[in-house]
Amino acid sequence: MHIVVCVKQVPDTKIIKINPKTNTLDRRSAPAILNPYDAHAVQAAANLKRESDVKISVLSMGPPQAVAVIKKSVEIGADKGYLISDRAFAGADTLATSYALSKALEKIEEQEPIDLIICGLHAIDGDTGQVGPGVARRLDIPPITNVIEIVEMNRKEKTVLLKRKITGGYELIQAPVPCLLTVGKEINPVEYSPLPNMIKAARYEPIIWSVNDLGEVDRKQLGLKGSPTIVGKMFTPPKLEGGKMLEGSVVEQVEELLNILMEREELFEAK
Repeated sequence: MHIVVCVKQVPDTKIIKINPKTNTLDRRSAPAILNPYDAHAVQAAANLKRESDVKISVLSMGPPQAVAVIKKSVEIGADKGYLISDRAFAGADTLATSYALSKALEKIEEQEPIDLIICGLHAIDGDTGQVGPGVARRLDIPPITNVIEIVEMNRKEKTVLLKRKITGGYELIQAPVPCLLTVGKEINPVEYSPLPNMIKAARYEPIIWSVNDLGEVDRKQLGLKGSPTIVGKMFTPPKLEGGKMLEGSVVEQVEELLNILMEREELFEAK
């Protein structure tokens, strides 16, 4: 069985800052990391590898330094890594990204058939959750989103039984393979990497493809040219002002609070 996990290098959003002059993300203010949801996706593939004969490939699109997330994926348990890196991919939105990744997956498929594609639920720098389903649509395979457990892989019947989270509960889905899954953090904990994996990752050199290596590609669907999404404005929300401290007895505080709430209700009604 061949599983391909799509991974992304993202800025650590716990540290990143907003440039006050341009109102854009200052990516230099934070280290680049493997998207946390993608780490869980790689771990899910590694767990399947323990149960049966599975080969894990990872695929990423990004600048040359994105090889770091390929190496991190190898630490977790991946066997092979591909990075598509070219200035033609720069500025891609989710539509252009899904197109580029789908072309790379088609090339991987030519070399070794793919049984399952796993993606993180979304990337922490964009939060759209659109790339995984977009890739599935382009490859004409079923997308199953928000998966929290891979219950069973049936190779004989070529199906996979999945548990996914929905509003108000869960549902079990049996899907044919190949298919594409997007997984949440609930699917597993990301384990500490064993020393052999760390050594392998340190020495590993991913396969790097430019746009010319992907065969027939419509360049109009890549990068900025293939990205209809336009960000009109980006800004940081204003800081909240401190609330008013209520004084006096409990009864007096309650009366004052009720007066404040009534004033605000009248203000909203007036608007």
